Amino acid sequence: MGKKKATTKSSSSTIALNKKARHNYFIEDRFEAGIALQGWEVKSLREGRVQLTESYVILQNGEAWLFGFHISPLISASTHITPDPTRSRKLLLHRRELDKLIGAVERKGYTIVATALYWKRGRAKLEIALARGKQSHDKRATQKDQEWTRSKQRLLRGR
Repeated sequence: MGKKKATTKSSSSTIALNKKARHNYFIEDRFEAGIALQGWEVKSLREGRVQLTESYVILQNGEAWLFGFHISPLISASTHITPDPTRSRKLLLHRRELDKLIGAVERKGYTIVATALYWKRGRAKLEIALARGKQSHDKRATQKDQEWTRSKQRLLRGR
């Protein structure tokens, strides 16, 4: 009988998270999208040199585009290309998902934000979410609820 090889992951599959998205928006529905990247961008992703906080998705001509997503180029990047860290990147989605997103954004007033970037089977995937913006009183109420649940947890652990 053959021995099974031990598979060890050197790092987590998560590349970047947008923690501000939960604070600023009510997250309603999530989608997984692929990203059209260049070679130097993939190398920078592997190094973890990305910033997802100010990114958002725009729908133009039946396609989804990611704006504000910053990928810092590596110093050892090739000399024959000029890397643009904040270029708009095309998101790869199925037609029915795009139709659902277009309908929600145009009719119901939702916005689309990027919430997480991760590896899946060697490919970079972006989790995007349909979101509705929070106002300041909503943010305060959410924070109050979170603090109350934390204090309940502490009280239950103490007993």
